[in-house]
Amino acid sequence: MNEPLHYADATALAALIRRRELSSREVVQAHLDRIDQVNPRINAIVTLDPEGALTAARAADDRLARGLPVGPLHGLPIAFKDTHLTRGMRTTHGSPLFADHVPDEDELLVERIGAAGAIRIGKTNVPELAAGSHTFNTVFGATRNPYDPTRSAGGSSGGAAAALAAGLQPLADGSDMGGSLRNPASFCNVVGFRPTPGRVPAYPSAHVWETLAVPGPIARTVADVALLLSVMAGPDPRCPTSLETPGEAFRTLGEVDVSGLRIAWAPDLGGTVDVEPEVLAVLEAQLKVFEELGVRIEPACPDLRAAHGVFRTLRAHEFDLALGDLLDRHRDALKPSVVWNIEDGRGLTGTDIARATADRTRLHLEATAFFQRYDLLLAPVSQVLPFPVEWEYPAVVAGRPQHTYLDWMRSAYLISVLGTPALSVPAGFSAEGLPVGLQIVGPPRADLAVLRAGHAFESATRHHLRRPTFGTPTSP
Repeated sequence: MNEPLHYADATALAALIRRRELSSREVVQAHLDRIDQVNPRINAIVTLDPEGALTAARAADDRLARGLPVGPLHGLPIAFKDTHLTRGMRTTHGSPLFADHVPDEDELLVERIGAAGAIRIGKTNVPELAAGSHTFNTVFGATRNPYDPTRSAGGSSGGAAAALAAGLQPLADGSDMGGSLRNPASFCNVVGFRPTPGRVPAYPSAHVWETLAVPGPIARTVADVALLLSVMAGPDPRCPTSLETPGEAFRTLGEVDVSGLRIAWAPDLGGTVDVEPEVLAVLEAQLKVFEELGVRIEPACPDLRAAHGVFRTLRAHEFDLALGDLLDRHRDALKPSVVWNIEDGRGLTGTDIARATADRTRLHLEATAFFQRYDLLLAPVSQVLPFPVEWEYPAVVAGRPQHTYLDWMRSAYLISVLGTPALSVPAGFSAEGLPVGLQIVGPPRADLAVLRAGHAFESATRHHLRRPTFGTPTSP
């Protein structure tokens, strides 16, 4: 193994543990040591249970020694996103209202990951109530980017992405409404995947029919993302939108050959987003990689002009539905952007919501027709480079004012409304060493095709192997 244990791929670690060439105790202890060393500088993991993790690791090793069957994640440590319920371990949602909240049940994805043999070590930081793509809150403070601790790690799965980039864990869970898996992956040079809605069922949920927000995996490689997706995916009868395909279908990517694909390149998503020139320069330099892989690239984009209104309307409605009671009882304990989003939802009429739903239907059909002409769509994940950690959000993008904490996330959230899978894969670095991610979007339910394209690009570029040195990134 050329790298220390804390930077080894999850797929490799899992295989070594199953063959008993490594013990789970060794792997867990290596990550706990790394957390002790690095986490105080980036604040990615906010709750930690080292004793419980080592006890579980000993039990995992004992199970192997007894020849008992084990799951695909057996013995691997994981810290769960602090919005996902963990039985017996506090889940704060980054809010002072839940600072001492200890659930008495596991969320479905936590249950599935645990059943696959993963070992819970703690929780990763999130923005307050997962609102926004910058991870900070008044309970734990801000999470810092391992490539430059003066910068944001993104969000809302920012703690997860930073923990992966810094070698604090080999796999991470997350969720994505407007880019919360993709944006932090782009900022931290890791891989974040927004699956097709229903691929990973969410339970419990205040609204089981809602498909704008989806759970998903985040890791350092596409193969590791596929491994974790194989555990998270699969139907559940309590989730009426869940897809029937069993998770095992995603466990391995198989032989990857993308030659002959026809791919669209949409640098500004058809004129609907502003993108900083430095971001575009990095991404445009990567297009030749696909061409060398035998792909035909053309400028094209589905019509996304209605997507902005759809996302903002349905998001506001969901905020009112999920958090309206908190506004009524604890307005002063909520950050202003959350209050604004809830009140925006309360101002909607039934006609507003119905119109947004109808527009979303048309957008989905537009995307379906578009992907009959193109196999995949390439676009920026984020419109900006990682910004100073003290900012709530970038106030200007490419010279244009951004009026709310959502505006600068359009390159991710316009895709969210289409019902398509979308991957953020490392695509290079700016002149000052800040990561940039490429967004690969596929047809509805073509999750495996998107992952395979991402794997081909990752294998050809190896950008994901450039590790942070906490301010001065170096090549492997």
